[in-house]
Amino acid sequence: MGIIIHPTAIVSPKAELADGVEVGPFSIIGDNVKIGEGTKIGPSVSIEGWTRIGKKCQILKGAVIGTPAQDVRYKGGRSFVEIGDNNLIREYVTIHRGTDEDSVTHIGNDNFLMAFCHIAHNCWVGDHVVIANMGTLAGYVRIEDRVIIGGLTAVHQYVRIGAYAMVGGCAKVVKDIPPFTLADGHPAHLWGLNVIGLRRANFPSWVRNCLNRAYKILFRSGLNTTQALEKIENELEGIAEVEYLCKFIRTSRRGICKEREKS
Repeated sequence: MGIIIHPTAIVSPKAELADGVEVGPFSIIGDNVKIGEGTKIGPSVSIEGWTRIGKKCQILKGAVIGTPAQDVRYKGGRSFVEIGDNNLIREYVTIHRGTDEDSVTHIGNDNFLMAFCHIAHNCWVGDHVVIANMGTLAGYVRIEDRVIIGGLTAVHQYVRIGAYAMVGGCAKVVKDIPPFTLADGHPAHLWGLNVIGLRRANFPSWVRNCLNRAYKILFRSGLNTTQALEKIENELEGIAEVEYLCKFIRTSRRGICKEREKS
């Protein structure tokens, strides 16, 4: 297929571009950048630092990837951005590399980052994640697979959001959001299971019922977290999704979002 570079683009001779890569007008590709087969770089994109981008990604106008961490601890050392395959990165998205020497900001596969999203240093984003316009992840945030984050949502540093969770637009996320749940608000609170998301993902009805039972024990039984987890593990033993939910809560360092108070 060959490599197509617009005459106005600046591509370092030290950058590694695979077959089928396209670089649009006025884009800048730095020395240590590696771009995989079939990836298309739009106009006025800047990719620098030690950035590795996989196959068949689309990176649209004005995106800035691989710039130094916005962290007072950053001392100018080598750190990385690693982006997988089949990602759609829309206009003016910013992705910063890690703070510490040889640390990584990671974006997995098949993600959709809409316009003006920001992925800060040392974030870890899984696969099939959607972050709507101007969604903002602070440093060290972890977003697991198939999460959806609404537009204008801000996620505090070190927060984790579990797989198949959905966060509403304009939310302020300061605590961990368990997998399979809905969250919204300022600050964010839980609104129940992500029932529609679980159906669309073809979770069997018996698994959804077990998750619903676990959710009610955790947030509506009046038990403290330790008691609730013990009850869940006794009643719903051997169900992988429930075990994942319990492990997520046990390993939370920032604490879990509370359920909203119903009027």
